[in-house]
Amino acid sequence: MSEPILVNVTEEIVRGLVSFLLRGPEYQTFCKCQTCEYDTVALTLNALPSKYVTSLESRDEAFKMMNVPENIELINKGIIHALHAVSKHPRHKVEPTSL
Repeated sequence: MSEPILVNVTEEIVRGLVSFLLRGPEYQTFCKCQTCEYDTVALTLNALPSKYVTSLESRDEAFKMMNVPENIELINKGIIHALHAVSKHPRHKVEPTSL
């Protein structure tokens, strides 16, 4: 039996999608500092239901169940809303340089 874990599958998906979107052409002007990226992830996660699991097997199962077009669309809407909110009210202390 494998060692127990505690993973929020929703968080894994959101982190991956935020990272992907920030490096894509649609969000070239969005700040990519760690504070803005984490704020985007946090805002998104606060608006979505969590999906915690305690094993790698259940993580893989939950990931497959969540990784369907309807869920990804809901998650993307939450991310886009969070990106706009963070962009409008960034918390970083120094103006970031363009990457």
